[in-house]
Amino acid sequence: METTTEIGEARDWQGNLLDCGSCEHCSWQLEDRCRLGHACVHDRYARRIDRFFRWHPALGVDYFTHPYFEVRAIAAKYADLFHLPQLVLDPDETVRRSIAERLPAGSKYLKALKDDLHREVRIRVAQRLDVAELASMACDEDYLVRQYVARRLPVGALVKMIHDPDTEVRKVVARRIGPEWIMLMTQDRDVGVRIEAVRRATTEQLKRFLGDPDWQVRYEVAKRVDDSELVVLADDPDPLVRELAQLRLGGRDWASALPEAC
Repeated sequence: METTTEIGEARDWQGNLLDCGSCEHCSWQLEDRCRLGHACVHDRYARRIDRFFRWHPALGVDYFTHPYFEVRAIAAKYADLFHLPQLVLDPDETVRRSIAERLPAGSKYLKALKDDLHREVRIRVAQRLDVAELASMACDEDYLVRQYVARRLPVGALVKMIHDPDTEVRKVVARRIGPEWIMLMTQDRDVGVRIEAVRRATTEQLKRFLGDPDWQVRYEVAKRVDDSELVVLADDPDPLVRELAQLRLGGRDWASALPEAC
């Protein structure tokens, strides 16, 4: 809650003290339709600007050309969708991000923002764009954008991201890709990706990884591989893998006794 001191020192985005007498909405204060230091479109603080537009959402479009980017970005939150395309080419990424969060998923204007220069804008697009249009963002230069793409892309289209340069992206792919492609991902150079893939491999496929060079992969194999193959891991050079294999072969409860490998 704003103090009396804060209200008395309310300033605009350029640092000037606010004067209600010179405001185009000066008569509103008497009607409690705006309030200095609390709900004011000319204030420098976003929460006060937001409160003003929450009270008067229909005024959003009237402030699309305001010189302060926060005003334009917050106005875009409340303005009707019909007018939002006016801000697609706004010079500030905060404004473009704001409209990307509201434009319809199939809108041609949202599609236009998938090549935006700012990653935060493209992330919002990747979160909301129609999945039919999402494949074109699978090669985005930013790894985080590609992660969001990998989370939403249809399973059948994920194969094009199997060799993504970013480890975290490939982990997402390994968790979602169709079973027919899992074996390709178990050959990944990163152990974390291989673990995600091995967790989804069939018990028949698991036997191929009994000799994986990383103990964490062998540990995952030891959790589910058939007993006939488990004997190989009972003599594993890693103590955790060896203990898990021996517990399972002995028919003892192991799930609560051992830590996760990764």
